[in-house]
Amino acid sequence: MLDTYLAGVHARLPQESLDALALASGASDEQLGQLRQAYPLCPDTLLQLLAIYNGTYHQQYAGGKVSVYLLGSDSYEYPYYLSSVGQMLADQQSRQRSIAEIYGHHLDQDPGIVDARIDATIRQGQRLCFSHCMNNGGSSVLYVDFNPSASGKVGQVVRFMHDPDNYQVIADSFDAYLQLLIDGDYGFLAEENFDVE
Repeated sequence: MLDTYLAGVHARLPQESLDALALASGASDEQLGQLRQAYPLCPDTLLQLLAIYNGTYHQQYAGGKVSVYLLGSDSYEYPYYLSSVGQMLADQQSRQRSIAEIYGHHLDQDPGIVDARIDATIRQGQRLCFSHCMNNGGSSVLYVDFNPSASGKVGQVVRFMHDPDNYQVIADSFDAYLQLLIDGDYGFLAEENFDVE
């Protein structure tokens, strides 16, 4: 699955992005262990991806900084970066409020803000934020959700989109999420998405 996915990404990235990606290296066993400790149910495929590239979100490596789109979502106009292990753990610490706390009474007025499969009462940091979009997370981020509502599935992938704010389950698992991107023919890597950096 992961090999197939990455082959498709590499075939569609412009040469400049491929050159930058060549500077990246994988997370260490220690770093992956820290992520697994923080998120015991972290998907194996995500760990495997991080073992190849420890982040492409303005991530500093020995050869230079890497800022390469590696992921997407159901919104093809937004390509996404892969966060590093360090960035994921920092996001865990910084996201202390729940969706319910963030939006308060607005959730009652507009229940469409949150997919029914998402538990709005848990702290955001309990979800693994693994990706920020091309607008540096201001417009959209992606989570692996280990604490869904009764109608959701453990490990589902959640996409947050800003303005209008919306939390939506886009796949039942991380592998299903990658399959979604493959089935969408990597639409997030459309040529026009590389005109803005």
